[in-house]
Amino acid sequence: MRTYALPLNYHHLQYFAVVAKEGSIARAARRLGVSQPTISAQLRELQRTLGEPLVERKGRGLVLTEMGQLAARYADEIFSLGTELFDTMRGRPATGPGRFTVGISDSLPKLTTFRLLQPALALPQASRLVLRIDKTERLLADLVTHRLDLVLADQPVPPSVKARAYNHLLGECGVTVFATPGVAPRYRRHFPRSLIHAPFVVPTENTALRRSLDQWFATTQIRPRIVAEVEDAAMLQVLGQQGMGLFAAPSVVESAIRQSYGVHVVGRIDAVRERFYAITVERKLKHPAAVAILETARSETFEKTGRRMAG
Repeated sequence: MRTYALPLNYHHLQYFAVVAKEGSIARAARRLGVSQPTISAQLRELQRTLGEPLVERKGRGLVLTEMGQLAARYADEIFSLGTELFDTMRGRPATGPGRFTVGISDSLPKLTTFRLLQPALALPQASRLVLRIDKTERLLADLVTHRLDLVLADQPVPPSVKARAYNHLLGECGVTVFATPGVAPRYRRHFPRSLIHAPFVVPTENTALRRSLDQWFATTQIRPRIVAEVEDAAMLQVLGQQGMGLFAAPSVVESAIRQSYGVHVVGRIDAVRERFYAITVERKLKHPAAVAILETARSETFEKTGRRMAG
């Protein structure tokens, strides 16, 4: 029978987990019903065992170090699995596997994001999905400190971000231009020259799509009339739905946008490419949900889009 060495004292780990959540030894002591010196001693012993400082004092409270953040995340998973084991042994339904925490760049269209996440949701043993939407740079900072399992973005890790992370290209597609049913036929004629001076709602300049559109406009000498610049992709599409102007979105979700917003296709610009990335701290993906996202995107989502656009 194989035996396993257990150098980690899980009682120490539990005390640390409570300190991490409460932000102070005093509050953790009240919650656990033990003395502050007891918790301090247990915390020191855990840090000695792991060989890394897990907390540091800031003002009157404690903050987690980078290794402390990693340890807290592991602690959550360990105690979640412990609860699942206990429930299973007692004949109760298991609470399910651990969390799969995904950071989503705020420049990603929400329909595209949902399409990319669908394979993770369809797994037989799906993880509890936790989504965070923020600026890509802030999400990458959380990724390298292991607060996130994966980041979905429309651009690779910027050179300005000094992070050891790997870009996994999910796929790419062209963009489709949409308009309300009443005006779409007018701009469909003589497309794309019809876009000259046409009212257009565009993303803000910090997005990959805006940069690609600007480059295409300059190359083709097609200059629409920009009526609004919108940072949030969902709001941009709502403004287009309300008739403020034409708008562009990834062709991979063309059908979903038509159904959701009641807009019609004006035309497609295959020269403007939208690329989508899964960014992780692993060179090779291991989490089943991350693997499902990558494999489905490459073999189905973007492959089907390419065939449909070509047809």
